[in-house]
Parts: sequence; C-alpha cells; structure tokens
Amino acid sequence: MDKQIEVGAQRLDESPDGIIEEGSTEARNRAAGRRRRIARSAVASALAKVTSVGTALISVPLTLNYLGPERFGMWMTMSSLVAFLSFADFGLGNGLLSAVAAANGRDDRAAIKKLVSSAYFVLSLIAVAILCMLAVTYSLVPWYRLFNVQSDLARSEVAPSVATLICCFAAAVPLGVVQRTQLGLQQGYMASLWQCGSSILGLGCVLFAIRQEAPLPILILAYVGGPLVVSVANGLFFFGVLEGDIAPSYRSVTRAALRAIGSTGLLFLTLQLVAAATYMSDSIIIAQILGASAVTGYAVPEKLFSLIGSVLAMGVGPLWAAHGEAIARGDREWALRTLKLSMSIAAAAAAIAALILVPTAPWLLKLWVGHAVSAPLFLLLGLGLWKVLEAAGLALAMFLNGARIVGFQVAVAVATALMAVTLKIVFVHEIGIAGSVWATIVSYAALTLLPCYVFRKRILMVVK
Repeated sequence: MDKQIEVGAQRLDESPDGIIEEGSTEARNRAAGRRRRIARSAVASALAKVTSVGTALISVPLTLNYLGPERFGMWMTMSSLVAFLSFADFGLGNGLLSAVAAANGRDDRAAIKKLVSSAYFVLSLIAVAILCMLAVTYSLVPWYRLFNVQSDLARSEVAPSVATLICCFAAAVPLGVVQRTQLGLQQGYMASLWQCGSSILGLGCVLFAIRQEAPLPILILAYVGGPLVVSVANGLFFFGVLEGDIAPSYRSVTRAALRAIGSTGLLFLTLQLVAAATYMSDSIIIAQILGASAVTGYAVPEKLFSLIGSVLAMGVGPLWAAHGEAIARGDREWALRTLKLSMSIAAAAAAIAALILVPTAPWLLKLWVGHAVSAPLFLLLGLGLWKVLEAAGLALAMFLNGARIVGFQVAVAVATALMAVTLKIVFVHEIGIAGSVWATIVSYAALTLLPCYVFRKRILMVVK
C-alpha cells in the first residue's frame, strides 16, 4: 500500500497498467461523470465567488466608516500579511490535492486516508510552529511602528489585532485539509457551498460586532473566526458523516504518504513563490522607477481586467482533479482531448471579454473611480492580450498539475521570472507603466508557452 502511495512528482509510469479503451461504455460513463462534477464545481464556485464579492462590497464601506481611515488601513495591511502567510503550508495543500486525485483514480481509499491523515498531522505541526513564533515575537516587535499608526487608539489595538489574526490563520492551516480533499475527490462544489456559508456568517459576525461597537481585535475575530467555525462544521460533516472511512487518524500517518505529499508540495511551493515574484512585482517596480503615484494608473485598470481571470478560474479550476483522476485510471485520451478543448475555450472566452473591455475600459474606469485614473490605450491592449495568454496557460497548468508534471513548470517559471523582472525594469523606463504588462507578455510567451509547445510531445508521452 505504501508503495502505491509513494508516487513522485513526475512518476506517472507507476499508474495502473490497465488502460481503459476510449470507446468502451465504462470510459464513456466515467467521462460523463467527470463532466457533471466539473459543471457542478464550476457553478458552485461561481456562487461562492459572487457571495464573497457581495459580502466584501457590503462590509468594506461599513468597516471603513466604523474604523476610520487609519484603523481601516491597518486592517487592510493585516489582510496583506495573511496573503503572504498563505505560503506557510509549504505547498502541502496542493500536494495533497494531486495525491488524492491520483489515489481516487486507483479507487484506493486506504491510500487516501493515509494521505489525509499525514497532511493533517504535518499541517497541525506547522500551525503549532506559527503560534510558537507569535509567542516569541509578540512582545519583541514594535507592532505600531511596523504598521506606522499614529493615534493612541490604533497603537493600543495593533498588537492584539495581529495576535488575533495570526491565531485564526494558524487554526485555518490544518482545516484546509478538508477543502483540498474535497477538491481532490472532485467534490469542489461542496467546498464552494460551505464557502458561501462562510462568507455570509463572516458578514453577519462583522455586522454584529459593529453594532456592539467592538474594538478592532474583536472585529477581526468576528470576520475571520466566523469562517473558521464553518470550516470546522465542514470537516465534521464531511469526515464524520459522508466520508468516514478516510477521516484523519494518527495511526494512519505514514512516511510514504508524507513523501508523496511533500515531494510534490515543495515543487508547488517553489512554483507559487516564483509566480508571485513574476506577476506581483509590477507595482513594486513601477513605484521604484516612476514613483508611488504612478502605481494607481496601472493597478486600477489591472484590477478591472483581473475579473477575466477570476471568472475563468471558476470553470477551469475543477479540471485539476479531473485530469489527475482520469490519468490515474488510464482514461488518457479524455485528458488530452479535454486539455485541447479547455485551452481553446478559455482563450476564446478571454479574447471575447478582452475585446469588450479594451474599448469600454475608459468609460468603466470613469464610472468606477471618476477622473482619478486615465489608462493609456497601449496599457489596455497589453492587459487584454495578457488575459488571453493567461487563460490558455491556466488551462494548461490544470493539466500539468493533474499529471503531476510540476518540475517542468518550475523550470520554465524560474526562467520566465528572471526574464520578466529584467524586462519590466527596462520597459517601464522606456515605455512607462504599460511596459510592465508587455514585459510579462513577452516573457510568458517566450519562456512558458513556447517551451510547452516545443516539448509538447515529450510532455504528452507522460500520459500516453
């Protein structure tokens, strides 16, 4: 059993030898089942996204008016801190997702239990380590200086607010096992529906805290703690009622399972860090070269175009687990056919959205932020083209993730990052803010999409 679990990031040759014939009834039934699960997950993900955005639109003006600019800014800065801490699971969540999808393709429930148990054990240790680091640094760090707050009220609230936020984050690290397991089993629709409840409960708790005139630490606890309650309920229902045979158990923790998750997880962590350096460096580079005020002219239009990627991610995201399960079962023709279809549909949808947004963006920006931002046409064209390339790349990434071809992704991502950051510095100097997105386009096309096309036969050999 442990031998079956211990599958390397690129060792798909250890999948079951029996390949299902493409035209068989069994293959058709499984393909239809995958399509249904993908559709349910996409719809549920869209509902969760709408709920999340809706609750944010309601909560932001309420909390801004309640807290005031300084304390609200402190809260937003802390939210950015949580985004940075999202790397704290060392990629184990993504490693678990891929490993569960592969084990599900082998119908190996015992292996899934070992994977879930091992991931929960390690992530719980990471959560404890985070809390220990907080305990050591809490009284040593001048938090009010770190957040640059001036008022006495803000200074008195900043340290307990940070402690509250980090404690809630630490608790959320092992609870993420539930969602990753659901995604790996192609039950992402369940995770999304629970997320809807999480957003609604979080908003309700915030409204109650504001009505009680609670201090900022309590407001943070209401905003973050409410969703934690939902995550706990999701775990109890999923592992206690629906999938009791794979519920985490200390006795099921194995070294083989830890290696299976960790080997892929570390690659995913590297991939996430490199991608962050590539695609989140725009504002930093623009600020350093053109000044902080120039960042607004880039960041606001970019947020408008980012809606394209957010929407497409809802439909493409469920393909990760579907590809992993299909390849493990031997339904390889389905995976290849779905790859080509998903890339075509994603790129076409992004192109249509970009063709609509590019000419209407000036009007939409004026409607949204007034005359504060005026985006040049060259920037808008670049953002539109980038979203088309990004959409095709996202569909390709879901296939590569499902096939556990992560090492190749890391290699091209590192090369892309080095070229992108270098070109951004040069292009922003020469072109202005539009140079940042055009540098991304050139680098991504040359060192990510082109290598995938050149080495496509070798990549496809993994699943043939």
